[in-house]
Amino acid sequence: MSRRREAVPFAFVAESDRFRSNVTPPPRERATASQILGRTLIGLTVVAGLVGSLVFGMPSLQPGDASGHRQQSEASHGR
Repeated sequence: MSRRREAVPFAFVAESDRFRSNVTPPPRERATASQILGRTLIGLTVVAGLVGSLVFGMPSLQPGDASGHRQQSEASHGR
């Protein structure tokens, strides 16, 4: 059973690009105060986590920090 495809007039295809609906979408719901507060707290938590990881990670990024070597050498002298 073969299906026969009907040709679509070119003018109809060209008009479909310019078609605009006359139906307006419903208005967006405004966020409640608790939703705004929740989003703000989540944002602050993420920013605080990033800043905290940067602050706690900075000592390990400093060049010439030999405190780990000193502790190891002190332990070897105690034998």
